[in-house]
Amino acid sequence: MTQNASQQPRRRGLSLGVLVTMQLMVVLDGTVVTVALPSIQDELGFSPSGLAWVVNSYLIAFAGLLFLSGRLGDLIGGKKVFLAGLITFTAASVLCGVAVDPAMLVVGRFAQGVGGALSSAVILGMIAGLYPRPGEQARAMGIYSFVSAGGGAIGLIAGGVITRTLGWEGAFLVNVPIGVVTLVLAVRVLADSPGLGFRRGADLLGAVLVTAGLSLGVYSIVQLAEPTSSTGTTLGCAVVAVALVAAFLVRQAKTATPLLPLRIFRSRQLSAANVIVVLVFAAGFGFQFLNALYLQRVLGFDSLQTGLAFVPAPVTLGTVSLFFAARLTDRFGARKVLLTGLFALGSGLALLSRAPVGGDYFADVLPTLFLMGAGMGLAIPAVITMAMSGADPRDAGLASGLNNTAQQAGAAVGLATLATLAAGHTDTRLQAGADALSALRDGYSMSFLLSAGFVFAGLVIAFVALRPAPKPEPEPVVEAAS
Repeated sequence: MTQNASQQPRRRGLSLGVLVTMQLMVVLDGTVVTVALPSIQDELGFSPSGLAWVVNSYLIAFAGLLFLSGRLGDLIGGKKVFLAGLITFTAASVLCGVAVDPAMLVVGRFAQGVGGALSSAVILGMIAGLYPRPGEQARAMGIYSFVSAGGGAIGLIAGGVITRTLGWEGAFLVNVPIGVVTLVLAVRVLADSPGLGFRRGADLLGAVLVTAGLSLGVYSIVQLAEPTSSTGTTLGCAVVAVALVAAFLVRQAKTATPLLPLRIFRSRQLSAANVIVVLVFAAGFGFQFLNALYLQRVLGFDSLQTGLAFVPAPVTLGTVSLFFAARLTDRFGARKVLLTGLFALGSGLALLSRAPVGGDYFADVLPTLFLMGAGMGLAIPAVITMAMSGADPRDAGLASGLNNTAQQAGAAVGLATLATLAAGHTDTRLQAGADALSALRDGYSMSFLLSAGFVFAGLVIAFVALRPAPKPEPEPVVEAAS
C-alpha cells in the first residue's frame, strides 16, 4: 500500500510529461514548418498560392475535428483517443518528410491535423483527471500553458536551426523519434478509462454536421487572408458553415443521444471562460505573427534575430505560470489572477502599438514582451482552469475539446482579422502619401490596438460573468426552550 502511494506521484508526473510532450510536438510543428516554407516551395515547386495549403490543410483538419475528438474521449476513453492521435501524427510526419510533390505533402499535413486533433482534444480533460485538487491542477495547467504559448516562439528558433542543418524534411522527421518514445511511455503510464459508451452520444449525423461546419468555417477564415481568394466564394462558404453549425445545434436539442449535450452551456463559468479563451488566443496569435513582421520589415531583423527577440516572452510566461500562477491562484482565487493577467496582457499590447518606425528593441519592444509574457502566464492557466472546473466530470473530454476548439478558433479568427486589418490600413496610408516604413508601422500599430481591445473585452467579461457565487447565509440557530 505504501509502495503504491509512493509510486502514484511519480506515475502522475510521467503521465503529465507524456501529455505535454505531445502538445509540444503539435505546437512546435506549426512554427517549425512555417520557417521551412521557403525551402519547401523551392524544392517541391509549390505555387505562391498553393504554398499556403501546407499550413491551411493542417489547420482545417485540426480545428474541424477537435470538438468531435473531445467527445470521443468521453465515449471510448481518453487514453484510446490520445494514442490514436499520437500514432496518426507520427505516421503522418513520416509521410510529410518523404514527400516528393506538393499533393503528397498537403495530404500528409492534413493527416497530421487529424492526429493532432485526436490527441490535443483530450489532453486537458486527462490533466484535470490526473490533478483534481485546485492547487495541483493550477500547477499542471501552468506547465500546459507554458508549452502551448511558449512552444511557438521556441519553434521559430528551432525551425531555423533544423532547416539549415537537416533541410525542410527534418522539420517533419524530427517528430518521429519523439513520437515513438512518447508512444512507448504513454502505453505504460497513462491510466485507461472505459468511457461512457457510444449509446450515450453516438450521434453520427451530428458528427458530420459539426465537423463539416467547423472545417468549412476555418476554411473561410483562412481564405480571408489570401489575396487571391474570391470574396463571394469565401462569403458563401461562411454562410454554409454557419448553417451547418446551426443545424447541428438544432439536432443536439432534439436527439436522444446528443454528441454535444447542450446542458454543458448551462455553466456560466464554462461558457464565459471559453469566450475569453477565444479573445485571448485571437490577440496572442495575431500579435506573434504581426510582431515578427514588425521586427523584420520595420526594424530590419533577420529570421534568427526575430526568433531570439521573442525569447523573453516565453521565458517570462514559463516563469510566471510554473512558479507563481498556482500559488497566486491558491491565495487569491482563479478569477483575480485572471483579471490581473488580462490587464497586464492588454496593457502590453497597447504599449506595443506606440513602437515607432525607428524604434529600439530594448526600449520599445522588450518591456512589452515581459509585460505580455507575465500577463499570459497568469491569464491562460487561470482561464483554462475555470473552463475545465465549470464542467461536469462526465463531460471532461467534451470540455477539453471545446476549450481546444475555442483556442484554435480564436487563433484562426485573430490571425485572419488582424493580418487583414494591418494590410488594409497599410494600403490606406500608402495611398495617402506615407512612406513605406511608416505605412507598415501604422498598419501593425492599428492591429496591436485591436488586439488590446480583444483582451480588454475579455477582462470585462471576466469581471461581469465570472463573479463568484454568493455564499449562502447561515441559518439562524434556534435555542431549545429550557
